[in-house]
Order: sequence, then C-alpha cells, then structure tokens
Amino acid sequence: MTKKVRWGIMSTAEIGRTQVVPAILKSPLSEVVAVASRDRAAAENYIAELGLTSACRAHGSYDALVANPEVDAIYNPLPNHLHVPMTLAAAHAGKHVLCEKPIALTAKEAEQLRHIPKGIVFYEAFMVRFHPQWLRMREIVRSGELGEIRAVHATFSYFNADPANVRNKADIGGGGVYDIGCYAVTASRFLFGSEPKRVVALLDRDPDFGTDRLASAIIDFDQGRQMSFICSTQASPQQSIQVLGTKARAELVIPFNPPAGMPTALVVDGGATLDGSLARREILPATDHYTEQANAFCRAVLGEGPLEWGVEDAILNMRVLDAIFASEKTQAWAEI
Repeated sequence: MTKKVRWGIMSTAEIGRTQVVPAILKSPLSEVVAVASRDRAAAENYIAELGLTSACRAHGSYDALVANPEVDAIYNPLPNHLHVPMTLAAAHAGKHVLCEKPIALTAKEAEQLRHIPKGIVFYEAFMVRFHPQWLRMREIVRSGELGEIRAVHATFSYFNADPANVRNKADIGGGGVYDIGCYAVTASRFLFGSEPKRVVALLDRDPDFGTDRLASAIIDFDQGRQMSFICSTQASPQQSIQVLGTKARAELVIPFNPPAGMPTALVVDGGATLDGSLARREILPATDHYTEQANAFCRAVLGEGPLEWGVEDAILNMRVLDAIFASEKTQAWAEI
C-alpha cells in the first residue's frame, strides 16, 4: 500500500474548510492528522465539522502545529501577509508546504522563500494548473491549431462588500489583484510559456477599505503578444479566459472555479460565423482540481515525481503583481 502524506491544516480559513481540505481527504495519498487555530476550540469544531477521525489532533497555536512530529506537510491558507513567515517556519521545521496564493505581498518578500531547506517540497496553490481543461487548453495552444497566439484575455469578478472579510482589509493583503488578478497573471504565463516584460494598469479603490475593487491591466509579453484582464471584488460574478490566435480562438468557460462534480467546456472557434454557431465544443471530465493538486503535491513529497512549479515560479508571478501596483502609482508602463 502506498504511503500517505500526513497533513496539518494551518488555520480554519473558509477556503480550506469548504474546498481544499475536503479535496485533500479525497486524495488516496493523503490523510489529515492535525488542525491548528489560535483558538483551540475552533480547531476542535473544524475537525468535527469535516468528520475527521478522533486521531486528528487540535492545536491552539500555529507553532504547535509546526512542532508536531506526526505532520509531514502543512497547508497554509492564512491571510496573505502571513504566507511567507509561516511557510518558512514550517519548512525550517522539516515540513513540506502547500501555501495559498498570492504567496506574498511583494516579490522581495517572496524571495525569502529561497531559504527553504533543500528537499522540502513547496507549491503556491494555483490548483487550476492541474485541471484537465487548463492542460487541454495549453495543448491546443502548443499544437498550432490557433495559429500564432496574439492575445490572452481574462475576466474574474465577484461581489463582496463585507468589511470584516480579509479580502477587504488592505493592511493584510486584501483587494482584487492579490485575490483573483493573480489567477489571470498565472494563466497568461501558463499559456504563453514565457515571462512578460512590462505592465500598464488602472485600479479603482474602495474609499472605505482602501483595497482595489476594480482593476484592469495590459501585460506585454513581447513579440507582439499581450495579455489583458479585468478583475473586481464588487461586480457581478463572472469569469472566462479567451486565447486569440491568427487562425482561431479558444475559450475556457469557467476557468477558475469549475464545479468539481460537473464536466467543463472548452470552445475552439475558427471564426467561420461571428455568432460562434460553428465552433467546436470539447467537454472535459468532471474533476476536483484541489484533489488533483493534492495528488501531485503528495507524489512530489513521496519522491514519485517533481512538481513543475516551485519557489521561482511564485517569485516571478509576484513580480508581475508588483508591476501592476507600480503602474497604478505612476500611471505609466512599469517594467517587470
């Protein structure tokens, strides 16, 4: 029987409780053995709510979780400003780390992760890169069916005006660019297979929260290639990715939050009709990309295959986010 990775969950954050941890529990390579919160009772309630075994230990501090010798890997869904320090604490204690995105508040902060000890597996939790629809889209782009790729465009929005929500707290890394704009940046780098050169951006900030509630950017990938995106934390929910080539375009209909229990659709349209009625529609199998992420991470921990992305990829993504905020300040292009 294949050895399992023993997970410790660092905090009772909603994304872990509702999405990531249930998906980890579906991974045949995983078991959850500990949960930590600054409130031990909250950790105990979390364990009960998710139906974890009585052997799962509740900790009343993150340091106690890091020190637990029964834990092999830690999932870190803490607020953004705690991603780097707690990831480093866990890594230096010999724990592998799956950390939520964005990995840091700046690229300079992210560069501290280069001090993660050798042999420790680290991944910034862009689960979308393990979904079959993303892999199929990249395959189509690389095949040449779309011709030369000229542009990638993404939209991602939701409405959340709760002042108590961490996404609306500027001092700990709230705002749309950090929360969902980072997905658009990752998508463009994933599909182009290269790094961008410069960015120009326009941001609108909430007058009370100070966070960016609407952002748009154009990212220059050189050689006539560009990526553009719109993200908002105070708009009607919507998401899509389109890739425009010289021969055809392709679209992911629900790229970022595809329902785990439902098939997903990818559209390839050669432009024979402007209404898309002759477009090809590919149906991809229902997949929980959080479980696929856990499986890939565990295989790396167990020495069964390395991850394609690690610390350097996380730093490169943060450099683009840095440039977006730099462009906001100067109202001009910002070099990456």
